[in-house]
Amino acid sequence: MKTKRNKSYLVYILTIILSIILIYTGNQYTMGTAKFFDNENNTPSVKAKVIKVIDKQKNVIDYGESTKLEETTVLFSCKILSGENKNKVVEASQSIDSTIYHNLKEVKLNDKVIICNMPNQTSDTSWVLIEYVRSDILIWLGISFFILLLLFGRFKGFNTIVSLTFTCLAVFFVFIPSILTGRNIYYWSIITCVFTILMTLLVIYGANKKSLAAGLGCFGGIIVSGLLTQIMSKILSLTGFVSEESYYLTMMATNNPIDLKAIIFASIIIGALGAIMDVSISISSSLYEIYEQSEKQTIKSIIKSGIRIGQDIMGTMSNTLILAYIGSSLSMVLLLLTYNNSFIELLNRELIVVEILQALVGSIGILFTIPLTSIICGILYNKNKYKHSTEEETNVSLNNINNL
Repeated sequence: MKTKRNKSYLVYILTIILSIILIYTGNQYTMGTAKFFDNENNTPSVKAKVIKVIDKQKNVIDYGESTKLEETTVLFSCKILSGENKNKVVEASQSIDSTIYHNLKEVKLNDKVIICNMPNQTSDTSWVLIEYVRSDILIWLGISFFILLLLFGRFKGFNTIVSLTFTCLAVFFVFIPSILTGRNIYYWSIITCVFTILMTLLVIYGANKKSLAAGLGCFGGIIVSGLLTQIMSKILSLTGFVSEESYYLTMMATNNPIDLKAIIFASIIIGALGAIMDVSISISSSLYEIYEQSEKQTIKSIIKSGIRIGQDIMGTMSNTLILAYIGSSLSMVLLLLTYNNSFIELLNRELIVVEILQALVGSIGILFTIPLTSIICGILYNKNKYKHSTEEETNVSLNNINNL
């Protein structure tokens, strides 16, 4: 028992060390000449805290009987909280235009804001309000989430935090730089998925049959999703130009032009990875408990149990994917429903087609993951147990014969 525990700790530590090495190596390899937040034409923004509202000026421009433009300029002094001018008190301005519907709320005392040093035509100060500081609240919310994970999950909760951290590092420090430097998106999206699956299962569940079954089932689901995405991309004649951001990506200075169809491929398989992994480990874990608690289990009975468990899971998991995609693009859906001429035109727009494709391909990947994981569990979980049971039955039979 002690040897098994030491082996688990060794696997855990090695997984952590290898994950750090792989992420660092991958970042060094993919980063190349890519630079984030390093545009020479932009002036750096800094955090500041409003310590006094100095003045409020209104200017009304009359363009006729029915058209009036009201411009409001709020002057305030603030203490800079970051950057080279930290702790320096400066005067800044906020411009509010009546023709703009998304104006920021008027600054008040003690507000934390983001300001930028640039000329302002409506005031004498060169510091201008850009945005309110919202990241601080999000950081506290994230900390609360981690604390709850530790309270409810304890060591498993801690492992979840470690796994989530490595996943984010792999995506933002390896996968995204690989895209920005013009590397093969198909190749690096698959590497990211493989790394995430292996790392997550080893960190949270350890090296055992349960992780092996879940990992193989998850790989199967991802392969199905990837192949189906490629097939449907050709059948649907997708170009990858689904939004304004797509056009901007084609104009980026990279070693090779960014393949927009590959971006769709990556977004689908990475987006579906979480749900597919969830399904595979749920089935694998449930069947493992059945395997441990039951004295006799055949391959057929384990597979049947896995299919039944999967049937209960598939509905909610498919809903999870579809509702996630709808929720993330709700504003866009509302605009398209309002301003399109017909339902047929809307349904055939590439933007909508890609959203539907993401939801359907991810759901199909889940459906294939269920039987694949169940079959793998049937093979892995049955072998030793069946052999053990057979030996016991043989011994009992021999004893009976001897007694006769």
